[in-house]
Amino acid sequence: MKKAILFLITLFAAVLASAQTIEGSWTGKLNVMGTQLNLVFNITKTDGGKLACTLDSPDQGAKGIPAEITVSDGVNVKINVPAIMASYEGELANGQLKGTFSQGSMPFPLDLKPGKVERNRPQTPKAPYPYTTEEVKFTNTADNATLSGTLTYPADYEKMKKKTVPVVIMVTGSGQQNRDEEVFDHKPFLVLADFLARNGIASLRYDDRGTGKSTGDAANATTENNMKDALAAIDFARHTGKFGSVGVLGHSEGGTIAFMLGAQGKADFIVSMAGPGVRGDSILLEQNRMMLVGAGVPQQFADAYCKALGRILDGIKDGSALKWPDIAVHVAAQQTGANLPEPIMQNLKAVIQQCTPWFKYFISYDPSADIRSVKCPVMAINGSKDAQVAAAGNLTAIRRLLPPNSLNLIKEYHELNHLFQHCTTGLPTEYAQIEETMSPEVMQDIADWIKKAIRQ
Repeated sequence: MKKAILFLITLFAAVLASAQTIEGSWTGKLNVMGTQLNLVFNITKTDGGKLACTLDSPDQGAKGIPAEITVSDGVNVKINVPAIMASYEGELANGQLKGTFSQGSMPFPLDLKPGKVERNRPQTPKAPYPYTTEEVKFTNTADNATLSGTLTYPADYEKMKKKTVPVVIMVTGSGQQNRDEEVFDHKPFLVLADFLARNGIASLRYDDRGTGKSTGDAANATTENNMKDALAAIDFARHTGKFGSVGVLGHSEGGTIAFMLGAQGKADFIVSMAGPGVRGDSILLEQNRMMLVGAGVPQQFADAYCKALGRILDGIKDGSALKWPDIAVHVAAQQTGANLPEPIMQNLKAVIQQCTPWFKYFISYDPSADIRSVKCPVMAINGSKDAQVAAAGNLTAIRRLLPPNSLNLIKEYHELNHLFQHCTTGLPTEYAQIEETMSPEVMQDIADWIKKAIRQ
C-alpha cells in the first residue's frame, strides 16, 4: 500500500513539473553594488524542437545577446552567455526560476518570473495624429548610403504658406540608432517631432546608416560620413519645395554634425542638444571621471584611471598604441604613478583593441574651427547633470567660440541629464528608470526659438 502511495506521489510530481513550461520570457532584478539591473531571458523552441535562448539587459540597452540553454529533469535550467562570460543556474518551481547569475567569478542571487520588463513612457505619442507623416528615402551618393526616414508635416500644413514652414533635420547621437533615437524604450525624436508638428514646425528624422530601413557602411563610418548623411537629408528637404527654412537639430554627436553643417553654410539654423564644444578626447576623459565618481569610486582612483586613459588615447591618435597595445598599457600605467589593478589594465587594453574608425576620428576631432565659422543662428543647450557631455565646460567653449549673433541662445537646464530628462544623479544607469522622455520646457523652448529664428 505504501509503495502504491509513493508511486502516485512521484507520478503526480512528474506531471506537475511537466506542466510548468520553460518557454517564454523570464525577468528578474540583479542587485549589483546597490544598483538593480533588469535581466530578461527569452526562451523559445526551434523548428527542430530544440530550446534556444537570448539575454536582454533593458537597463543597459542590450537586446538579443546569444545564449546556450540546457534543461534537465524538466526543472533544472542552465544558461551560458559566452559573449559576456556569464551564466545562470536555476530550478523551476511554482512558476518561478530560483537560482544564481554568475559573471566572471562573482555570483549573484537571481530569481526570475514569467514576463518582460514593462516600461511606462507617457510622452510617446499615440495614433491617430493631428498631422500627416510620410515615409521617405534619400541617398548620400558619395558614400553609397540610402537613408530611410519619416517626414512629419505640421498640423494644418495645408492651410499654411509653404515658405513660412520650417523643417528640422534631426540627427542622432553616437552609435547606430533608429529614426526615433530609441533607447530604453524612450523615443526622444518621435516625442520631439510630435511636439514640433503641433507647434507648426516640420521635421525629418531617419534611421542611421545600417540601421532599420537604411543601408550603408556603418562599420567604417566616422562623424564626417554621418555628416554627409545629414547633408543628404538637408538637400532632400530643400528639393521637395515644401518648406521654407531648413535647420539641423542634433543630439550629442548630432550636435557636432550640426556645427559642421553650419560652418559649411548648409543650415539656416542650428539646435545643438548636448553637442560637444571641445575635442573628443576631452569629452571622453571627463565623461569617465564623472561616471566613476558618480558610481562611488574614490576621486583619487578616478583621476589615476583617467590619466592612464589619456595616455592611451594619445597613443591611439599617433598610432603607437595600435601597433604595441601591451607596451602602451604598461607605459600608461607607469606614468599614472598608481598601482592599477589587472582588470583595469585589461580595460585599457580593450580600448585599444576595440578602436574603430569612428572612435579614432572622435577623439581627434576638435570642433573649434567649425563652431567659429557658423554664421546662422544657434541654440546650444545642456543639462546641468549631463554625465556624458559636461555642461559647464562645454557651453563655456561654445559661448566663447561662436560668432556674435543676437539670435544665439546658450542655456543650461537645471537638474536635467544627457537625454534632457529630469533626474537625480544624471548617470546613464538612471535613464531607463525615468518615465519622462524629454523635458516639456526644453521642447517648448526649442519650438519658440525656431519660430523666432526664422522670422529674422
